[in-house]
Amino acid sequence: MNLSDFDYTLPKTLIAQEPSKKRSDSRLFVYDRKKDSIHHTRFKAIGDYLPEACQFFRNEVSVLKARLFGQRESGGIVECLLLNPAEAADTWWCLIKPGKKTFNAGFFTDDTHYRAEVLEASPQGEYKVRFKLFQENNVYALAQKLGKMPLPPYIRRELNDERDKLDAERYQTVYADAAKPFAAAAPTAGLHFSEELIETLKSKGHSFYNLCLNVGIGTFQPIQVDTIEDHSIHTEFFSIETETIQALENMDGAFRIAVGTTSLRSIESYALATQSKPAQAKIKDCFSAQTDLYIYPPASFLKTNALLTNFHLPRSSLLCLVAAFLSPETTYGVDILKNLYKEAIRNKYKFYSYGDAMLLI
Repeated sequence: MNLSDFDYTLPKTLIAQEPSKKRSDSRLFVYDRKKDSIHHTRFKAIGDYLPEACQFFRNEVSVLKARLFGQRESGGIVECLLLNPAEAADTWWCLIKPGKKTFNAGFFTDDTHYRAEVLEASPQGEYKVRFKLFQENNVYALAQKLGKMPLPPYIRRELNDERDKLDAERYQTVYADAAKPFAAAAPTAGLHFSEELIETLKSKGHSFYNLCLNVGIGTFQPIQVDTIEDHSIHTEFFSIETETIQALENMDGAFRIAVGTTSLRSIESYALATQSKPAQAKIKDCFSAQTDLYIYPPASFLKTNALLTNFHLPRSSLLCLVAAFLSPETTYGVDILKNLYKEAIRNKYKFYSYGDAMLLI
């Protein structure tokens, strides 16, 4: 399939720069695949469109405040985005702006909290950085104290933006596990859930199950090849706890909803890895693995009945996933996707990380 099939034009005014005033006040675009019907509502009304006793599977990873700022010896400002730890506890792979100038300078610093030595550059444009900490015990603690949320580049912020506090709260799900600060980006479909809405859904017989996928920076990367089958995606670590596995292996016919593409990829990665094992052998322990599962038409889905997601960037692997889910085992989902996105744009839905939600049932 041609990458151009997954392209569209979006007015800049529809790229959400801030979240809705209240989490569950965001808009919800509902598409029923069997009935080929569209409904427009608010996220807080999601329960009106669900069958009884649904199971929500959600990514509880926490977003690390991974954007640090320092200065080169010349006085120039350096922005450092923490990606993942290297072999030593004080050494991380990072993205740096400006990269070459900072690499040539050798280090950057925040005189009060740290000095960062730039050790090497990778062919992918990442830099290995060793941190000497003056106050905090580790780089995680440094980031949580000084860092800013790693917002995607299409959300514009100044260096000391008055919305930083808002971002720290709202670019994080209400159910994020602070002990798992491993995400370079938020699992954005979950941002729409308030604690009140979760309790309301539970009171109506729906249930929630946790898993964890460490969302990588590659989630923002567009496909760079002309044919989508030639693309490959980055590898991410995920884990699924025992209670969640028991729900996935329960044969009672429950309706399973993946809260976001990261949850769907975790569920389907688990299903593919364990499909040859008997159910009783699978539910004894938690499951963890690396996944580079790339889903595109005409994919099939083993464990997922519905997908809750945001509106995605053109020419992205996530758009391919949505097209596949719209019409499993066929390529018809590509045309359906185009029509749904045209309808969303016509109705002025907000797009991307801080944007509105789409429920595919």
